[in-house]
Parts: sequence; C-alpha cells; structure tokens
Amino acid sequence: MNWTVTRHDLPLSMPFGISRGTSAVSESVVVELTHEGTTGYGGTTPSPYFGETAESVAAALPDLLDTVAEAGTPHAGQRIERRLREEAPDQPAARNAVGIAVADCAARDLGVPLYRQWGLDPDGVPPTTYTVGLDPPARMAEKAEAAVEAGFPILKVKLGGGDDRARFDAVREAAPEAELRVDANGAWGADEAVEKTEWLEAGGVTLFEQPVAAADIEGLARVTDATATPVCADEACRTAADVPRLAEACDVVNVKLVKCGGPRAARRLVHAADAHGLGTMLGCMVESSASLAAAVHLAPLVDYADLDGALLLGSDPFDGVPIDGDRFDLRAVDSGTGVSPAPGWDSRH
Repeated sequence: MNWTVTRHDLPLSMPFGISRGTSAVSESVVVELTHEGTTGYGGTTPSPYFGETAESVAAALPDLLDTVAEAGTPHAGQRIERRLREEAPDQPAARNAVGIAVADCAARDLGVPLYRQWGLDPDGVPPTTYTVGLDPPARMAEKAEAAVEAGFPILKVKLGGGDDRARFDAVREAAPEAELRVDANGAWGADEAVEKTEWLEAGGVTLFEQPVAAADIEGLARVTDATATPVCADEACRTAADVPRLAEACDVVNVKLVKCGGPRAARRLVHAADAHGLGTMLGCMVESSASLAAAVHLAPLVDYADLDGALLLGSDPFDGVPIDGDRFDLRAVDSGTGVSPAPGWDSRH
C-alpha cells in the first residue's frame, strides 16, 4: 500500500466572513492512498478554532498512513479507525483525511459507490444551503440575490458581526422568497440571542445555528426554550460523546467530518443524535471535493445539508459529486466517493 500527502492553499472565489474573522484561502491537505492499483482520495481542511492547522495535519499524516499500510487492506476500516484514534485522539482533522481515503479506496476496490456500500438511499440527499458570508449589508444582498438566481432557494446567512439587523434585512429584501437560516458562530450572549430571535423569526428564519458560545450549554438551552424555531449546535458538538449533554439544550446538531474524525465517526454522531431525538445537519468547511464528496455520501442519513464548501472556492482541484442547483446527484457516482483530480492536478505540489 502506497500513499502521498500534499498541501494546497486554495483561493476562495471571494473573501468569506464569519463572526470570528474573514478568510481568503482554504488550507487543504490531501491524501492519495493506493492499494493494488486502486487509488482513494481523502482531503481535510482543518480549523485552528478546533486546535488543528494544515501544518499539524501534514506532520501527523505519515505516521497515521503507516498504520494504514500495516493493516494491509483498506477493507479493515474498523480496525484502522480504532488504531488512528489511539494514535491521534486529539487530531480529528488528520484522521478525517485518512478515513476518507480509506473509505474511498475500499469502495472503489469493490466497484461500488460509497453510499451503496453503506446501504444508503441516493435520492435521500437534502437540498444544500448556500452560505452568504458576513459582509456589509449591500454586499450580502448582492450575494444572496446571485445565489438564488443560481438555483439555491435556501440560504445560510452569517451574522454576529454587529449591525445584524441591517445585514439580515438587506438579505431578506434581496431574496424575499428564499428560506433563510441564520448562523452566528457563537457570537451572541444568551440575552442578546433571545432578543434577536424575535425579529429574526418575524423575518421568516427557519433555523438558528450556534447562537451562543460553544461552552454555554445553559445559554443554548435558554435560546431553544425561547423560540419555536429549531436551534442547532455546531461548535458545541464535535463527536457522538457530546450528544447526551446537548439533548435537552438544542433541537439539531451539525455533523462535520473534520470535527469528529472522518466518515465512520460522523455516522456514529448521526446515530447518537437520532437516539436522543435530535435532528441532524451535515456541514462542511470551505473545502475541496476531496473531502466534501464523502460528506455528500452520508447526506441521506440527515435532515439538513450545508454542503456548499467547494462552491465557495475560486477553483476546485478535484471533481466531485455532480450538483444541479442545490441537489447533489449521487446516482452519477460510479465508485467510491466519485472524486477525481481535475485537469492540471499535480500530486507532487
């Protein structure tokens, strides 16, 4: 079994702002794993907020991939994931890249799409939102209008940067028929969040995502109790172990492969949320299809999809699952995750 690791700084199509700051580049790490002539691809885009960087991921991957090579086959997914968690318990982004590559390689070796290997319904993928990043109100309005015209009737609106009402009102005026979901990325205090839910509800918001700081579970519960609109935990929910303490504090949890450690961990998180009566959203970073495609294959398991990460790049070095408007077409995937290098890809980069 052979492998390569490459790093790529991927420019975004435009700067992307959330309450914690604005980024212009997505720092991606890509794994290529080859077994008996079959190559699987896995990518990850770590976030310093969760304690990992592209540098730390790239440094960890050689040892993790040596562990995969010792297993001798990508079909030993359970054993491989257990070993990776033992070796790198605090590096889920690094484990994510390996886990995706292993899953992709195994499904390709069997000649089936990943969703079929998992027994999932390719027609069960929810429509994805398109994210309107934090910007001045007029610019957010322009982006919202363009997204709706491009075929995205459900928008995620980033708030939490001050002047929230002007920003929201500008988006609502520009996209009067769109479904709007709001994400503050933990920027509000509980009192502020409760106050804002009143006028946001009046504006037709259908979901509030992480209104308060990740550690403020009591505040999250206060917001949930104050509104009939579903409240989603993102930064507060990393793995399946977080679900029990969130079960009475929110309505939905946001599952991201990069947070929990890969596809197998993501499935456990979804099932834990189901067992506790919580809804589920499958989310992403601003990332290439090398990582995003694996999440799309998991999407039939969840209630909401926020999988626009690759669409926010200036260009994607990988082709992934085809998308028509806000709908991914899993039936178009022949095997594995469906990822392939785009023309001009250089694994030596």
